[in-house]
Amino acid sequence: MGKFALRGLTIERVMLVTIFALLFVMATRIPIDTDTWWHIHSGEYTLQHGMIYRDPFSFTKQGEPWVNHSWGSQLILYGVWQLAGNIGLSLYTAVLATGGMAFIYRICHGNVYLRGFALVLGASTAAVFWSARPQMISFFLSTVILYLLYSYKHKKIDNLWFIPLIMLVWGNLHAGFSIGFIFIGGVIAGEILGNLFNRGGEDVISWQGVRKLILVALFSVAALVINPYGVKMLLVPLQTVSIGALRDYIQEWNSPNFQQRQTWPFIALLLGTLGAVGASSKKLDWTDFILFSGTAFMGLLAGRNIAVFAVVATPVFSHYVDAALQERGWILKPIQRVTRRQARLNAVLLGVILFGALAVIASVWSPTAIDTAQRQFLPVNVAEYMAENNLSGRMFNSYNWGGYLMFALPDVPVYVDGRTDLYRDEFLLRYLKTAVGGDGWREVLDEDAIDFVVIEAKGGLANRLREASGWTLLYEDEQDFAVIFTRDE
Repeated sequence: MGKFALRGLTIERVMLVTIFALLFVMATRIPIDTDTWWHIHSGEYTLQHGMIYRDPFSFTKQGEPWVNHSWGSQLILYGVWQLAGNIGLSLYTAVLATGGMAFIYRICHGNVYLRGFALVLGASTAAVFWSARPQMISFFLSTVILYLLYSYKHKKIDNLWFIPLIMLVWGNLHAGFSIGFIFIGGVIAGEILGNLFNRGGEDVISWQGVRKLILVALFSVAALVINPYGVKMLLVPLQTVSIGALRDYIQEWNSPNFQQRQTWPFIALLLGTLGAVGASSKKLDWTDFILFSGTAFMGLLAGRNIAVFAVVATPVFSHYVDAALQERGWILKPIQRVTRRQARLNAVLLGVILFGALAVIASVWSPTAIDTAQRQFLPVNVAEYMAENNLSGRMFNSYNWGGYLMFALPDVPVYVDGRTDLYRDEFLLRYLKTAVGGDGWREVLDEDAIDFVVIEAKGGLANRLREASGWTLLYEDEQDFAVIFTRDE
């Protein structure tokens, strides 16, 4: 039996394992996103005190209503943190990213080589989004929804009633459930256009099927209401995108900066898909057009949407590249069986690849690498200083650091953190103007009775405070990363 199984170890199967090993390695990263930590702390608070309906973490918004739309994901993150620490958070990201790409692989077209190329390109595009945050669960569930929709459209496999159940769960995990509705709405719109302009065409869903999709969407909306916050959960995505300060000042909500190399896979996938459509004589499917163009617009509008585009564009890219290759007869046929010698060589090759992948992962997970990276990107040193010196009072802190400070110093309420849906436009604009040392910065610190300031060493407010009377530099780390100023008594 062992020899028989070995004879089935073709180079295509080795390639498949290699692709997913590469994806897992690509998604294995040190948790350095500051928002990770307030989610963990929120999960801990929920377990200890029950559901959060009013803000318990800041002194600026304490007691105000807050829809904690990620409460389910926070429990998962806290559990992962308790079980395996930083390595657990890294695994959380890698498993969800790789699992999502596995669903995308199943809806791609072509042989293992084409699918593998498309998958690596799609993963490289989406990877800018991957971090240990609730958004990773939304990434994974969005691929499941797309898989169900594509199975219904292209394979006539009707599992659509799983979608409302997924939405019920998703609505208790993260407000990214809006992505699911974007996909469902895109398919409905595309199939309506398909029936109007290409009725009876290949893979066009009938009017009866479109009506079923609409019904599934309505049931999905109803399922979302089953959560601790009720109908309010439905409004969270709309409220979030309406915050102007996000688009104006928060990097992931800005349009991508194409001078940065991490955005280049996005360009390659966008242009590559357009080129594939042009190279193929296959008529462009209306649903592919709606989903591809809609999510491309979203990605160009805000960098955080690039991963949504990658989920949609990867199978579309493979579909039209495969069609163009088949039209020209440029297809490699998979080898079903190999000789015993070839199988042994493939086994050795696979072993080397897996060993290399494990070696890379081990280097990422080394305690030294984790500690170095987190001290470089997170205010670890400043938090340790505050804890050792029992620094307390009303703190003005960097927006970027609020999440970590909330986690590391739970007894010191933050001024602001990544919960933009809580703070809203007026407050965030007032904060941002102060943080850059703009006009009125002193008045804001006085009005809010700030006792000490924890900010970036090279920021505008830090420069102001260095020269200002009434404030003293208490702490400055060796890396010139963070400073603490205290008000003179």
